[in-house]
Amino acid sequence: MFRRSKSEPTPTVPEKVGGKGRPTPSRKEAEAAARARAKVPRTRREQMAAQRSARGETSQRMREAMKTGDDRFLPARDRGPVRRFIRDYVDSRFSFIELMVPLLVLSMILSYSGSDGMIQLGNTVLLTTILVILVDIVMLRFRIRREMARRFPDEPTKGLTLYAALRSLQMKFLRLPKPQVKIGDKLPETYR
Repeated sequence: MFRRSKSEPTPTVPEKVGGKGRPTPSRKEAEAAARARAKVPRTRREQMAAQRSARGETSQRMREAMKTGDDRFLPARDRGPVRRFIRDYVDSRFSFIELMVPLLVLSMILSYSGSDGMIQLGNTVLLTTILVILVDIVMLRFRIRREMARRFPDEPTKGLTLYAALRSLQMKFLRLPKPQVKIGDKLPETYR
């Protein structure tokens, strides 16, 4: 008598528009997820292990970026289109600086030979090497400034000469980030 008849249609619940697309988690599930997110290392040893692993991942990404030139993971001193242009500019030209280390070793060998003529020749090679390197760095500075004014007119140039000079003083196979261009390659017009 007080029951519904089977012939009556059941009322339908309207769909909520703009829902999150999943059921609301139960309190137990929500608390477990919050504990998992907020789980901090309890002991100093666990904290140090977590820091060490995070540092290892960061340094691994940075090492890979140094090999491939990926701008996202490079150190701040090497990041950006201006620094990339300077690296490519320095790497694409042959400079006398690359011969510096062999000439300095030759100068040292000649200085320790014991013969006065050889010692004088070693000193001459040393002083000539230093003078040629200084002239090369000064010429590099003026060329970099001119190219920077042409390619990046709105960018500040503070510290770029030193960056270029220090990169050019390193032997090519020891440079980090690794050179992305070969000697004599034409550089692209845009670096954005």
